[in-house]
Amino acid sequence: MIAMDTRDSRTRPVEVATVGERLSGLRLCSAGALAAMRRSLLQYGQLGAVTLFADGDRLEVIDGFKRVRAARALGWRTLVAHVDPAGAVDAKLRLRELAAGSAFTELEEGWLVRSLYHEDGLSQPQIARRMGRDKSWVWRRLMLAEALEPVVQADVRLGLIVPRAAVAVSRLPRGNQRAASAVVVRRGLTVRQAELLVGEVLALGEPEARSALLERRLEGPLPQKPPGPRPSRAMRNEADWMSSDILRVHELAARLQARLLSTPLAALTPPAAELIGEALVRLQPVLRALDGVIASVMNGRVSA
Repeated sequence: MIAMDTRDSRTRPVEVATVGERLSGLRLCSAGALAAMRRSLLQYGQLGAVTLFADGDRLEVIDGFKRVRAARALGWRTLVAHVDPAGAVDAKLRLRELAAGSAFTELEEGWLVRSLYHEDGLSQPQIARRMGRDKSWVWRRLMLAEALEPVVQADVRLGLIVPRAAVAVSRLPRGNQRAASAVVVRRGLTVRQAELLVGEVLALGEPEARSALLERRLEGPLPQKPPGPRPSRAMRNEADWMSSDILRVHELAARLQARLLSTPLAALTPPAAELIGEALVRLQPVLRALDGVIASVMNGRVSA
């Protein structure tokens, strides 16, 4: 294992055997991702500190489930960890903040909302406020987690069906979801094919007809595209693209800020800290240039 700088008082080595994974049920961890993490640990050592929080007298993982599991599989005794002062609710909210890129799926968001609602007693408006979302978004994620059959959710955890396909299956009545998931898994359907299958099933009014269709699809040919011309996709104008880019910059900036504040460079290995530091230095002129363009555009609008 590569020795890490632990000058931050909240960053220290911890015994892997003593670390809990109580929040792991809110995250997905595929076998492929875990194997890749084992290879990374063997080749490079630990590049970033695991993020933990104190739950009573036990430390629990917020970010770094794959690193903890890979370290256990490799027989490592210790990992360097950053101990976040968050409580249980804040720790759950940090799960999503610390997820890399778009790694936090809709289904994981649903599990998180359901946990905050049922286990922690937060109301939907409180969850919306804490997550920076509106109440309708919270309700949709809660309904996704509540409506999806546990068997289908287990298929997602096992990597048999991708989360987006499971979201499509969740539109079906519970009595049809298990059979639809079996079709998706056995026939190897893509997300688009799963959506087409769900559309076909929903178009049938009688439960018996829906069950019969799923039985046929289980052994029959893959669902075909519906006849007729393909609907044209709505063209985005420049305002749409700008709005989308602004939203993405907001999300990326907030996530990067949270990561930098929760995991100081001193918590990384010297090589990793050097690389991140150089990248941050290169980012500064980019942000200054963007700030200048925004100021120029806004001043021009005011003058007009």
